[in-house]
Amino acid sequence: MAEQSLPVADHSASADESTSSGPGISRRALLGTAGATGLVLGAAGGAVGYAAAPAAATPLTSVGSTEVMFHVKHQPGITEGLQARGHLVAFDLTPGAGRKEAAALLRRWSETARRLMAGEPSGSDDTDVARDAGPSSLTVTFGFGHSFFSRTGLEKQRPVALDPLPDFSSDQLDKARSDGDLWVQIGANDALVAFHALRAIQKDAGSAARVRWQMNGFNRTPGATDRPMTARNLMGQLDGTRNPKPSEPDFDERIFVPASGSKDPAWMANGSYAVVRRIRMLLDDWEKLSLGAQEAVIGRRKANGAALSGGTEATAMDLEKTDAQGDLVVPINAHARITRPDQNGGAAMLRRPFSFHDGIDADGVPDAGLLFVCWQADPLRGFVPVQRKLDRGDALSQFIRHESSGLFAVPGGAAKGEYVGQRLLEG
Repeated sequence: MAEQSLPVADHSASADESTSSGPGISRRALLGTAGATGLVLGAAGGAVGYAAAPAAATPLTSVGSTEVMFHVKHQPGITEGLQARGHLVAFDLTPGAGRKEAAALLRRWSETARRLMAGEPSGSDDTDVARDAGPSSLTVTFGFGHSFFSRTGLEKQRPVALDPLPDFSSDQLDKARSDGDLWVQIGANDALVAFHALRAIQKDAGSAARVRWQMNGFNRTPGATDRPMTARNLMGQLDGTRNPKPSEPDFDERIFVPASGSKDPAWMANGSYAVVRRIRMLLDDWEKLSLGAQEAVIGRRKANGAALSGGTEATAMDLEKTDAQGDLVVPINAHARITRPDQNGGAAMLRRPFSFHDGIDADGVPDAGLLFVCWQADPLRGFVPVQRKLDRGDALSQFIRHESSGLFAVPGGAAKGEYVGQRLLEG
C-alpha cells in the first residue's frame, strides 16, 4: 500500500451515434444530450463536449456521459482516475484450448470492450443491464499471466519481467485466488455498467476459458466530495499521495515499456506490468489504535494526509526532523517513509486500487481491505524492491495480510482494426 497519488486524466468523447437504445433515439444520441449547454465537466475534471440531441431526451449526468477511448496508445484503465466500481477477473484456458482459441477470444473480448466503452450494447445477446446508462467512464483492460505462454506454445515470447514474484515472509497466499492465464480489469463509475461489462466478458469466454477467480471492489463515487482529492482506504487514510504523475518527465519510462530499445519482446511495446494483490485489512485491530498511533504507523496525518513532519499533503516529507526529545517525527518504520521512491533507489509504481468488503467471516471479522493494483515498466525494479523493504520492517504489516497475488503482462493498446494481444498471437 505504497503512498502515491493518482493522476487526473481527461476523457474525450466520440460523436458517433450508430447504435439504437430505443424508439426514436439512439443510446449514443442520448449521451449527446449531456452537452446541451455546450460543455460538461467529467468526474475526473476533464472537459467533455457533446453535440446537441433532441430536446425530448433526458440529459445524462456528467458521471454517466464520460467516455474513455478503447483504441489508444496504452490500454485504458491504467492512467485514468479511480473508478467507483471495479471487477478483477482471472481466467484459465480450458483443456484443449491453445493459441488459435486464445486469439479468437481476445478478438471477441476486444470488440465487446470497444462497444461497451462507447456506450453501445455488447452485441446481439446484450442483457440490457446498462441500457439506461451512458459509458460512465467504463474501462476494460486485458493482460497475460506467466502460464498463458506455455499453454499457447509461445514460451519464447514470454517476457523475463513476467517471471514469478519472489516469496515474501508476510504472504499468506491462496493459490486458488492467485495468478491465471488471462486477467481482465473492469472499472466504471456506475455499478450496473461495470456488472454489465463483467457479464459480457464472462459470456464471451465461451468454451475457450473458465473463470479462475473474481474479485469485486469499489472507490468513492466521483462528485461525493466538494473538491477532487486523494481517495481514502478502509482504514480511513488518504491512500495514494505520492503516485507518479503523467506530467513528470520520466513517467512513461517508469510505467510503460518503450516502443523500441527495450529488453521486452516487441509485442509489449507501450504496455505495462500489473501486480495484483488482495490485501486483507485487520480492521478490528487497527480501529483499536488511538488516532496518534494510527498516524505513527502511516507517517501522515489522518485528517489531511500531511506528513508528520509538517505542511500539507503535498509538502515533501522531512525524514530527518526530530522532536524535542530527539526522536524522529516520522518513525523509522512508518509506512510512508519506507515506500518513498527516494528511499528505494527511485523504484516507482502507479497505484490504482479498489477497496473490497466481502462480508463477515466465521469469526465475526470483516473480510475487507484493498485490491491492490500497481503498474510499472518492470516489476523487478518497481514492486519487488519496495515490497521486500516493507517485508523487513513496515509498521503497517501487523495490520494487513496479503492473501492472493498475480503478475500480468499488459500489452499496449490495440490500434483500430486490431485486437489486444494481436501482435503476440499472430506475430
